[in-house]
Amino acid sequence: MPETKLDFELDFHSGLPIYTQIANQISGRVANGILKPGDQLPTVRALALELRVNFNTVARAYRLLDETRIISTQQGRGTYIMEKPPPKVTERLRRESLEGLTRRFIGEAFRLGFTQTEVRQMVSEQLKVWKETTEVEE
Repeated sequence: MPETKLDFELDFHSGLPIYTQIANQISGRVANGILKPGDQLPTVRALALELRVNFNTVARAYRLLDETRIISTQQGRGTYIMEKPPPKVTERLRRESLEGLTRRFIGEAFRLGFTQTEVRQMVSEQLKVWKETTEVEE
């Protein structure tokens, strides 16, 4: 099975360690069904090169994912997504993924000088727009 192409969005200014961002994004894709059991991940070296980060950063992210049984690294064969975790784990991963997205969004908005009120108002407006457009499509 070919390796899955991962399009990561890393924020080097967020304060959240890069290895945590990598692990969160992989586990979020598993929780949302984007990555499926049996999908092969890039090697540590290949992903480090693609992301332009240190080899040890990716190795640490993979280690975290391996410890939580999201991935399995098989010497000489590669790194694969494990069978789908139980619903409780999946829900926790989904929530952590949403928390990570939210933290990155809020952090970037504050860095750009927006106030908490402005951020809250924009999120509210965009949720309304999203709801209106998805109701029309259904």
